Amino acid sequence: MTRYLTFLLLWSIAVAGYGQGIDELEKRHGFKDIRLGMHADSVKGGKMKKEFREQNEFPAKLYEVDHPSYDKIGEVKVKRIEMKSYKDSVYEISVIVDKDPRLMKALESVYGKADYDMKNETYFWRTENMILKFRSASKNHLELLYTSFIIHRLMKEDKNRKVEEIANDF
Repeated sequence: MTRYLTFLLLWSIAVAGYGQGIDELEKRHGFKDIRLGMHADSVKGGKMKKEFREQNEFPAKLYEVDHPSYDKIGEVKVKRIEMKSYKDSVYEISVIVDKDPRLMKALESVYGKADYDMKNETYFWRTENMILKFRSASKNHLELLYTSFIIHRLMKEDKNRKVEEIANDF
């Protein structure tokens, strides 16, 4: 019975995702109901772990997310979810899951064929506003890494604004 339900779930994902492609990635804009750009405090089960400086420049916060609705992707167990925020807006979501070959098939059925970065041994799907990377995290785990280009552009704009303020102070 369990195998039948698994097959039915994967088949449903494949049928529902057929032809959606990269536009579906932009539409979802994150993992489950954790969206890139959303206010970090509004994520269910999100707890701040620490404050840090992204690229040694930008003040950011690292959150750990622990909520039952994020425990699994189908039958695949989620080991850990972390997210990063800048000015309280989520710009990165890292989802560590158990290794399972069905994940790549499901991702490609929803987002289309992935591109492959040989240097970093990473599969990825890229839109104008975000990128989803899929790679090995360890011997037994995979990582889904969602990154927002919108928030990264905001970081650069803030940096340029600070440089202009310094330049105008001469």
